[in-house]
Amino acid sequence: MAIITLTTDFGEKDHSSGAVKGAIYSELPDVTVVDISHSVSPFSVPEAAYIIQSAYSSFPKGTIHIIGIDSELNIENKHIAIKLDDHYFICANNGIMSMICAEIAPEQIVEINIHDRIESSFPVLDVFVKVACHIARGGTLDVIGKRIDHIKPITDIKPNVNEEQSQIIGSIIYIDNYGNVITNIKHSFFESIQKGRKFIIWARSHQLKTIYSKYSDIVNFDKPESERDAEGKALVVVNSSNYLEIAIYKSNTVTVGGASTLMGLKLRDTITVNFID
Repeated sequence: MAIITLTTDFGEKDHSSGAVKGAIYSELPDVTVVDISHSVSPFSVPEAAYIIQSAYSSFPKGTIHIIGIDSELNIENKHIAIKLDDHYFICANNGIMSMICAEIAPEQIVEINIHDRIESSFPVLDVFVKVACHIARGGTLDVIGKRIDHIKPITDIKPNVNEEQSQIIGSIIYIDNYGNVITNIKHSFFESIQKGRKFIIWARSHQLKTIYSKYSDIVNFDKPESERDAEGKALVVVNSSNYLEIAIYKSNTVTVGGASTLMGLKLRDTITVNFID
């Protein structure tokens, strides 16, 4: 039986995510429903794009992903279903899929057109669930929508490079549970511009000159444990999704804070990389 995942900004307090699961199980009692996240910041398309891009490929081919972010239907916010990389995605056409589609070409995109057959004030519950269950039963996308060629982009999802190739201007697209700050700069993109040059990464007034492969690389294990001073230091690491991430080594957001609070960084803040010839 199929797997259906849920990524929303519904949170855990309200009934919304539970109601969506109940509607799915009412149609398909044997389906598997998996929560990716219900803690996306309200209406944050870049956050949702990062989360779904980072998570979807861990699921088996054929998995159906419902993304409930800014999903109210209006003339500028249509609903779409996409087949991509042998996965299915159901969401609003508001840029959420542009991060994945920039790297992998969709096999098929349809604009969902079953709204006249469904009375809905909660499209994730009513429309997206119907589409997901239709796909899970083996139905095709052509039955629930008309084919389209393009999706709406997110305008600030890609970093910019100056003409001299001496600077990358990126931004913060996600802050994780540890307070770590994820930029929109992929390590592979960084290397394509760097070409072996030294660099300085600026995050507000903070300068960082090294990129680590993992967090503990900042620790000098040749020193006795009592002489190490890595805890509380800022670092840049290539995270599991291949993005540059700014972190505070072994910081605790409950007690002293993470990179976001300690360095004064928030969503959409600018991160600058200057290359030194």
